[in-house]
Amino acid sequence: MGRIRHRRILYFPVFLVALLLALYIFADYNKGQISEFKDIYQSYRKSDAILKDRHGEILHEYRVDYQARRLEWTGLDDISPSLIKAVLYSEDKRFYSHSGVDILAFLRASVQNLVSNRRIGASTITMQLASMMDRGLRSGGRRSVLKKLKQVLAAWEIEKRWSKKQILEAYLNLVYFRGELQGIAAASRGIFQKKPDSLSPEESLVIASLIRSPNAGLEDIARRVKALNMSMGAGIPDKRIDNTVMQNLSTPYKIKPAVSIAPHVARYLIKDEQREVVCTLDRRIQMFVTEVLRGHISRLRDQNVTDGAAIVVDNRTGDILAYVGNLGVDSSYVYLDGIRAKRQAGSTLKPFLYAHAFDRLLLTPASELIDSPLDVTTEMGIYRPENYDRGYKGPVTARIALASSLNIPAVKVLMLLGQDEFVGKLNELGFSDLKDGEYYGYSLALGTLDVSLYELVNAYRTIANNGMYSSLNIVPGSGHIEKKRVFSKQASFIVSDILSDRDARSLTFGLENPLSTGFWSAVKTGTSKDMRDNWCIGFTERYTVGVWVGNFSGESMWNVSGIAGAAPVWHEIVRYLHRDTPSRPRPQPEGITVSHVFTGNRYGGKHEYFIKGTEPSAVGQIDRANVINPRITYPSRNMTIALDPDIPTQYQKIFFEYSGGPGDIKWVLNDDVIGEGRMLKWSPKEGHHRLKIVDRDNVALDEVDFQVGPPM
Repeated sequence: MGRIRHRRILYFPVFLVALLLALYIFADYNKGQISEFKDIYQSYRKSDAILKDRHGEILHEYRVDYQARRLEWTGLDDISPSLIKAVLYSEDKRFYSHSGVDILAFLRASVQNLVSNRRIGASTITMQLASMMDRGLRSGGRRSVLKKLKQVLAAWEIEKRWSKKQILEAYLNLVYFRGELQGIAAASRGIFQKKPDSLSPEESLVIASLIRSPNAGLEDIARRVKALNMSMGAGIPDKRIDNTVMQNLSTPYKIKPAVSIAPHVARYLIKDEQREVVCTLDRRIQMFVTEVLRGHISRLRDQNVTDGAAIVVDNRTGDILAYVGNLGVDSSYVYLDGIRAKRQAGSTLKPFLYAHAFDRLLLTPASELIDSPLDVTTEMGIYRPENYDRGYKGPVTARIALASSLNIPAVKVLMLLGQDEFVGKLNELGFSDLKDGEYYGYSLALGTLDVSLYELVNAYRTIANNGMYSSLNIVPGSGHIEKKRVFSKQASFIVSDILSDRDARSLTFGLENPLSTGFWSAVKTGTSKDMRDNWCIGFTERYTVGVWVGNFSGESMWNVSGIAGAAPVWHEIVRYLHRDTPSRPRPQPEGITVSHVFTGNRYGGKHEYFIKGTEPSAVGQIDRANVINPRITYPSRNMTIALDPDIPTQYQKIFFEYSGGPGDIKWVLNDDVIGEGRMLKWSPKEGHHRLKIVDRDNVALDEVDFQVGPPM
């Protein structure tokens, strides 16, 4: 029995060699099944997709394939020589001297497998590569003789058609090293946070040892590394090997994106099988905006500010040049997009309110608005708007009211227009998910509407583009398809001029503040209720820039004004954008006239812009638009006023008020003249009432019906 076994051992290698030679000579069935090197190289796909900017520079790496973790294909010249040496010694010592099959290794393995129970492999690097390229050759467990022979044939064919360099390069890019790490780039960066050409000798030994048993325990890996170190004569101390294994393999690997400055855009644009996407962003602008925003928020930490977002848009094309949705790892909610998130608008809606009033010829920039205490009766009770500083400025022009962001005049303008009409205009500007005007009430003028920074910036861009609305683009050439007019050129020009007026805004903001630039710019700030959100939106000749700061959690900031919050970031961004090319003032469109006005108040006179037909008829005369379309602002139409049962009737008073027109218009209540002037005090009487304002010729200019109810 022993003699028979001995003969099998002697004859088997001879038989095997003869079989291999026969296959090598006669087998050609798989020639057409072997891919060329260039096909393997071209079909290789990273598990990450890349987002490129408008100039072809990489903005972001974003993982899209979760089957394996692959990074960029790495050429043999970009791999550490110590790693190549360790892999060859470990996997295929005679790689450069065989033609795909190492006959000596095959014979030795065959004999040892027959005389012992221990399985010893003899697969060359080329044979392993053949299995990687052909799924049918990679079955787990023990391979059948036929499958092994097919693997041999495939290896021979590869060696005939590929160079040794191509074989080794493909092998090192396709082999699995640990877990889902496939390829030397992923293994090197995932385990050691290095590129493959920077691996040390001991790190090279560790990676080479992982090929045979990628998911072995730390002790087994250390033992394999030490054995390879000894057989190669590398002379690395065992302690250094133990430290290298423990420090780098004891925790899960982590591959951070090499470039990560536009995560939200990457998630929006990269889909399915895409591996490379180009967007409209500009890498230099994106990086600058990111750093400025991060630096400013870090300085506001002590004032309970943790988050911010910013966006830069090209006015003409609508291309988004910078899109910073949050502060990344420094953000309280890393994945939340502050550009798309909806927050209360604050005073940022006022320019659209005034632009619409100018278009409707209800106001001119010189129209007088009274900034005084105002009580508006609503179904929910008395609405009493207040200015930011809780003070009152008295008679002001519409220019000053808008530029200095006064709240009470804005509410009065909304009362002239009506809530539903203004909501309709906001809808035209691209604001979404709007409810009817009654839902918001008159506080709509002060920004109780929830909006996104994305929507706000494009609405301001509409004014910058002379009242023409079009969509924003993040993919080159995808937008600018449909345009629609929302405001006239004339109203857009006037609002732009007001928002650029340093003197007009000084009533609230002073002359020196971050809203003032060394070139032409139009800008508006806004702060929502309880100081939860702070906005700064503005445009120059070429760009529209929007910034939001606050807390994604909704917590209030501490003592952060419109000037101290978002405005400094906005200022730095527009200065950077115009570092080489200044922004020029807007050209005056047709249909605009210039007249000197004097309103008779403490703010004196100046040259003012008017939509043609609304200008004063003579120098020094009060704005003619004040005579056109004066409106009763209180009480509002169909209002019901309830008497207070705790106050004697004779002591209860209501103030009638109108906007527009001169100050000597008469009040007529139920056909009786009861007084004149912009504001009139009246003792309420139960019942239905009709209130009119009439000019000197007793021509009715406006009228409202209202009801005074019994004590509640």
